[in-house]
Amino acid sequence: MSHPELQKRMEGALGTLQKEFGGLRTGRASTNLLDTIQIDAYGSMVPLNQVGNVTAPEPRLLNVSVWDKSMVKAVEKAIRESDLGLNPAVDGQTIRVPLPPLSEERRKEMVKIAGKYAEAAKVAIRNVRRDGNDELKKQKNDGAISEDEQRKQEGLIQKLTDEYVKKVDEQLAAKEKDILSV
Repeated sequence: MSHPELQKRMEGALGTLQKEFGGLRTGRASTNLLDTIQIDAYGSMVPLNQVGNVTAPEPRLLNVSVWDKSMVKAVEKAIRESDLGLNPAVDGQTIRVPLPPLSEERRKEMVKIAGKYAEAAKVAIRNVRRDGNDELKKQKNDGAISEDEQRKQEGLIQKLTDEYVKKVDEQLAAKEKDILSV
């Protein structure tokens, strides 16, 4: 397994984290807030962005323009039943989603969730490191590389791992600041 391949996998863990962070509420409306919501559409679960368009016309309001009139109820239900604590209102084919101000308690809860997402990303990155080191061990046992080369490569993989864990910590710190700023 090459370093670019390991880096690509670590980058993937970071991308997943960014997507999960996008679904966490901060003080202002973000169209990414509803990204994690799945809609029961035409017999399968699909992301909200496949049945409608989300806009943020005001700092505390999201509008969802549902393309298919028959899907409005399903979208409203999915938003209402999500763990985001939102109370959508249907207006024709548009669903208005007012965002109540976050309580101190809810903000702390969001910070905890962000921490869990970050920890999961770190675990994924460490799993990539383990896979890379296992591959090196196998190559050494097969006689493809020397023990010195194995140690050198493990050092490079550890450096890459540290770099990505640091990126996760930086993103978590930024997200916590964003959540806690009123």
